[in-house]
Amino acid sequence: MTQGTISRRTMLEGAAALAALMPGRAAFAEGATGKPRFAYVGCFTTEQRKARGDGINVFAIDAKTGAWTHAQRVPDSVNPSFLILSRDGRFLYVVHGDLDYADAFTVDPSTGTLTALNRAATGGKNGVHLAIDPSNRFLVVANYSSGSVAVLGIRPDGGLSDQHQLIPLEGTPGPHRVEQTASHPHHVVFDPSGRFVIVPDKGLDRVFVFGWDAAAGRLTPAESVDSRPGAGPRHLAFHPKLPVAWVVNELDSTATTYGWDAATGKLTPRQVITTLPSTFFGASTAAEIAVSRDGRSVYCSNRGSDDVAIFSADPATGLLTPKGWEPTQGRDPRFIAFDPEQAFFYAANEQGDTLVQLRADPSSGALSATGQTVKTLSPVTIAFSATTG
Repeated sequence: MTQGTISRRTMLEGAAALAALMPGRAAFAEGATGKPRFAYVGCFTTEQRKARGDGINVFAIDAKTGAWTHAQRVPDSVNPSFLILSRDGRFLYVVHGDLDYADAFTVDPSTGTLTALNRAATGGKNGVHLAIDPSNRFLVVANYSSGSVAVLGIRPDGGLSDQHQLIPLEGTPGPHRVEQTASHPHHVVFDPSGRFVIVPDKGLDRVFVFGWDAAAGRLTPAESVDSRPGAGPRHLAFHPKLPVAWVVNELDSTATTYGWDAATGKLTPRQVITTLPSTFFGASTAAEIAVSRDGRSVYCSNRGSDDVAIFSADPATGLLTPKGWEPTQGRDPRFIAFDPEQAFFYAANEQGDTLVQLRADPSSGALSATGQTVKTLSPVTIAFSATTG
């Protein structure tokens, strides 16, 4: 990513020039630990998704400037809806919008480039999120369209096994006639202890909590909590220290603060707050939630008002107070996240065809654009290689 907006052609030409200087290797930059740093971007591809993208793209990141250089396009990747790297960074796992499988890739440690390893069945349709268990032996997947959560094994070589457990989510659909006709799990999150898996279900207006059997790789229903009718809970994030979790609700553009009981897996609602500015009067849906490393700031993206809501979190209770809204400089920011070092904050504008870099003030949490933008079509998710450990 160079200063200002750069085209795909410019990125490809730059990558080719650098690769010519380093035969057999993509351009890379080293982080503070001496490890190369990379970003993996998933872009929707099909007409059904109103998409223009071309699957998975790999970028090398300059540790000093934050500039991105295109290193690889992975062929034949349809609607990569969410990407996750293994904890050691050796493997990348992908689920696909509107499809029924997950893919595993090996990661070249020097170039960051991906090589297909294998494909496994998720037992359901439209995988939208995935999480790796603390033992690195299992993958949990949310199947949005078929309303189920699947558990897949991770083989010793990093490849995936077909799902060995499939749990349908049951309940009464919410009132939205289009978006809530059935169960639609949108996120799977391990709690900090690794003993529970939390699943916000947009279709049922409910957040499910499952106990996790680490030895067998199996889920057991434990708790659930209802949201406001029509809220559409989408994604969840834990406070790094407090027994607190936050859920961003897609359909009514709100964020809910929950108390978290680490012994039982119970979520207790404590606060609901809008993610939208008071001056916005159009249609909008919330998408993603991100939390600063110290837990002092919480961020939610809005697709419609096309901004990021910035909240401060009370250091004792985790309750949220709005601090402002920062435009993402593009339409429909489906994904937001910090990089691993929290040097920069990124927004992926799905309909704006851009990845926009921002910087977060460590004291106030305020966001400001750095002026660096990558143009890439229909971006919906980013996975960053780790720079520590």
